[in-house]
Amino acid sequence: MSDIRMWLEKKLLQLNLTNSMDVPEGFTRLSYTEDEARAHHEFRSIAADLELSTFTDNAGNQWAVWETDSNAPTVAVGSHLDTVHNGGGYDGVAGVLCGLAAVKILKDQHFTPQKNIAIICFASEESARFGVSTIGSKAIAGLLDKEEQAGVTDAEGTTIKDAVNSFGADWDVIEQAEQTKDALESFIELHIEQGTRIENNNADIGIVRGVACPIRLKVTANGMANHTGTTPMHARKDAFAAISPLVSFVEQEAKMVSSTKAIPLVATVSTVKLWPNAMNVIPGKVEFGIDIRSVDDASKHNMVTAITAYSAQIEARTGVEIVIDTLVDNNSVFLAPSIQEKLRQASQNLGFKSLLMDSGAGHDVMNMAMKWPSGLIFIPCEKGISHHPNEHARLEDLQKGTHVIAEYLRKETGEIHGN
Repeated sequence: MSDIRMWLEKKLLQLNLTNSMDVPEGFTRLSYTEDEARAHHEFRSIAADLELSTFTDNAGNQWAVWETDSNAPTVAVGSHLDTVHNGGGYDGVAGVLCGLAAVKILKDQHFTPQKNIAIICFASEESARFGVSTIGSKAIAGLLDKEEQAGVTDAEGTTIKDAVNSFGADWDVIEQAEQTKDALESFIELHIEQGTRIENNNADIGIVRGVACPIRLKVTANGMANHTGTTPMHARKDAFAAISPLVSFVEQEAKMVSSTKAIPLVATVSTVKLWPNAMNVIPGKVEFGIDIRSVDDASKHNMVTAITAYSAQIEARTGVEIVIDTLVDNNSVFLAPSIQEKLRQASQNLGFKSLLMDSGAGHDVMNMAMKWPSGLIFIPCEKGISHHPNEHARLEDLQKGTHVIAEYLRKETGEIHGN
């Protein structure tokens, strides 16, 4: 086993705060908790071993910097260490690990960069605790809505503001985590694919063109609760019975769109709430949450139109009122073609087959891309499983991703262009 492969294996365990990746219950490091803080401590420890300078910004993001010239541009790499409930040990961790490993490769080769290199460990990427994602990268990019999100609470009633403060950061000055446009020259992130397209195309590396940000709908059916035993079938306004065909409609419509369009679309009825949720009461109110994603924004809006029209048909047929609220409507984020080409060239130089693809999941890079030229590469994960204890990426693929980052950094920081 090569030195870098052994290093990756050891540091993967260290960042996951474990002695084995075989953890049946998975990993739970929710954002701004002691568990995330412990993982951040291990990040700083590894960075110190690599002789990188470290600091924590006011959003709780960790920075590890290989500074060669304070007046030179800075090229950044990064991802996150927090997880969902009972998640895997590769989502986010792989990007942080491979970024650090790429620096190790360059240092072991006695490479001297002419630009600074920063590895960023973002805080609070997952929405598992607060329902708000990518807090750390939003803060760095100046996209955080401080006033709106300060009072958002977790399941125990802790606010984001209090969680950030207990983490050792400072919500009152969290905006000071924002970096100026000239603070960074570019940013790249490595992530596990969370799908099987790389494997299905016999490729080694995925190079991401765009990130499919969602439209999220709350669809509420208002019928009438009544006694299940005494209310005749013809006299009911059962909200659940009325709205339930929408589940199959969403699935079938999304399948039809994906089979006929060049750019796929996915749509899911992913949450259900039902009132009064009693065995002897006809459901009087039902609430569906629908998540729609595609990098084709027009296709997403067409899907909303189709859902609205179908819901109107249900309302007319059943007399059950249906109300549709848009919770999220974010345009898709397209990453820098120049960075994509550099990552493709780096992969080719190493003899790796790359695949140009889109991401159906959001990542910190989508915030960074709003301010700096940014790129995203994927490595395979077994069977596409993610956000699950069985999530797994092979050491071989972590090693390939590391070498792509190292090759990219070597080319990007080997000389200052234009001088």
